[in-house]
Amino acid sequence: MVIQCTHLNQIRKVTPSTRGCRECLMLGDPWVHLRVCLTCGHVGCCDESKNKHATRHFLATHHPIIQSFEPGEDWMWCYVDEVFMD
Repeated sequence: MVIQCTHLNQIRKVTPSTRGCRECLMLGDPWVHLRVCLTCGHVGCCDESKNKHATRHFLATHHPIIQSFEPGEDWMWCYVDEVFMD
């Protein structure tokens, strides 16, 4: 059975809020990889980073879909349906 994302209607044309993880920049902390929220444009660090700001953003806002903000990567992840999309 193929799991499909049921939240594609929440994707918006967004402008990334920063060029790095917004919260890590304020804290002066490093990050590993960046993710952009496809509902509002928030840029946060991935779960491999110590602060996990992309996931924290999802937990606070319930914005379901992020996209990799890394050069050359174009995948998306739906937190709610727990599915990767190319």
